[in-house]
Order: sequence, then structure tokens, then C-alpha cells
Amino acid sequence: MARFQPVHWWIAGVRVFDNLSIPTILVSYVALLFSLSVHEASHATAAHWLEDDTAARLGRMTLNPLAHMDPLGTFVFPLLGMVTGFPFIGWAKPVPVDPRNLTRRFSQRGGYALVAAAGPTSNLILALIFLAVLLVLVSAVGLPPAMELRLFGHALLARKVESLHALELGTGMTLALALCGRLVLINIGLALFNLLPMGPLDGAGILRGMLPWRWLPKFDRVQPWMGGVLIVLALTGLLGYAIGPVFGVILTAIEAIARMILGA
Repeated sequence: MARFQPVHWWIAGVRVFDNLSIPTILVSYVALLFSLSVHEASHATAAHWLEDDTAARLGRMTLNPLAHMDPLGTFVFPLLGMVTGFPFIGWAKPVPVDPRNLTRRFSQRGGYALVAAAGPTSNLILALIFLAVLLVLVSAVGLPPAMELRLFGHALLARKVESLHALELGTGMTLALALCGRLVLINIGLALFNLLPMGPLDGAGILRGMLPWRWLPKFDRVQPWMGGVLIVLALTGLLGYAIGPVFGVILTAIEAIARMILGA
């Protein structure tokens, strides 16, 4: 493969499937559930480190997905999106944070911004970890460098697990490659999506911690409307124009890393 093929943007890691594929849905959903759990647990852990134990007392400082699942956002909507191909948004239960309890080593806004940043940061770290694992797995197959790059791109961007299975690498290796590829893309997508400075997303909390005081009243007035705007943008596909170009740049960087490491 000379270059990676372009991919459309992902929301919560759900790619539009041409046809129903049970293995692909299962692999994608496991990756999404794990990524959401790490994201929310990171918020809870950051708040605990900053001396607010609200989330810890409610059992949210855990990787157990049951503690973070929202019936609609973590179960119904993502699975509907995977089955129908419609770009539904997935989410987990928000982690409760009481800014009044946060350490006085930072301003209240600054402390809350650090807690908000913990979620997207955890997703970027996960993406890097599973990118490294994916590269190791591809190298372990023992193909020529050019074929290794092709396999890497296929594992990262393939729409269906079945297309990897056709390479006859064995069930275990096929699932491992598919799962790592999904984890890379889903975590990049979660990070980019949550960094948008809109309403309930982490980007709004991060930006609020950095804005001058005189701008806060206007910022706070528009934020209650941002949730609805976000849903409209997502369902119409317009949100992809904000995330897509950045996603493309990241994929280009990943390709360059893969070429350097795999020697292609």
C-alpha cells in the first residue's frame, strides 16, 4: 500500500459499516467501552488527586465499565449506530466533580480545567500505547517491509474484521490486530471530539479555565445551548468538517511513524 486510504471522521469510534458484521461490531464495541471507561476513570482519578473525592466515593474511580455505563449513551446509541451505519454519538455517565473541594494550589477554574483535560489526555495516551502494540504485532507476523506497511494500514483502517481474517493470520492474531486498530482510531476520535469547546464536552471546561474573567459571562450564557447545537452538527455530519482535517493530519503522522519503524 503506497499510502493510507482516507477515512471519514469517527464519533466515539463508530465507523459507518456497509453491511452488518457481528465480529466487527463486537470488536468495535469492546474497544469503545474500554476507552470510555478509561476516559471517565481518568476524570475521577484527577479529581481525587486534586482533593475532591466526590467521584471516588460514588465508585467512579474504576475501570469497571458498569460503573460508567449510561443506558442510552453507552449501550443503545452506539450499537444502533454500528448496526445501522447512522452516526449516533456514544457517551458515558459524566463524572461528578465539586469544584469547591478542589485543592487551593490552583484556582477553582484551573483545577476544574485539569480534571476536564484528564479525559482526552488519557485517550491520547491509550492511542499511543495501542499504536505501539499494533506496530509490534505487525512486525511479529514476519512479512517483507512493504507488506508489513500494507498490513498495518489494513489493520488500522479496515471496515470489517472479515477482511483481515482473509489474510489467514490465525483467529487470535486477526482479532488482536483488529482490536488494536479500533483502539487507536476510537481513542483519537474520543480525544478530538471531547476537546471541542462546546457545552458538556471537556473542551468547554478546559477553555473556561483559560479565558479572561471578563469573557466568562458571555461564555457561560451560550454554553447551555451548545449541547443541542452539538447534536444537530453530529447528526447532520457537519461536525466532521471540524474533526476530519485534524484526524487526517494525525493519520498522516501515524503513516510516517509506521514507515519509519517498519522500514517501508
